[in-house]
Amino acid sequence: MARTDLVADVLTMIRNAVMAKKTSVVVPLSKMVVAVLEILKSEEYIENFKEQAALGAQKTIKIYLKYTGGEPTIQGIRRISRPGLRVYAGYTKMPRVLRGFGRAIVSTSSGLMTDRQAREKKLGGEILCYVW
Repeated sequence: MARTDLVADVLTMIRNAVMAKKTSVVVPLSKMVVAVLEILKSEEYIENFKEQAALGAQKTIKIYLKYTGGEPTIQGIRRISRPGLRVYAGYTKMPRVLRGFGRAIVSTSSGLMTDRQAREKKLGGEILCYVW
């Protein structure tokens, strides 16, 4: 079965693994997923991720989730722009997630970045997801 929104599927897999208190989760590989994971790692929401050998036709990535004091670092993760409804914002209208305590991941003409980086570079784009 073809997937129409791989990023949403990966975010759901991460959300489910965090709720089940798993230490890691295996997700399908794509360039967009790797870019999102790099941002989550740089913002210290996940420990690390590593590409695994192909099991069949699809390559996978193993994501190591981060916990502090028994509580997950990712309290919530939500897909905003989706194939049926794209959400765009200019740099002046870039949303602040939880008044700056969370992050929005934005797809800009210069690649994926957080809402803070987009505001600093004065770039707008498609808002992919919120993480807090």
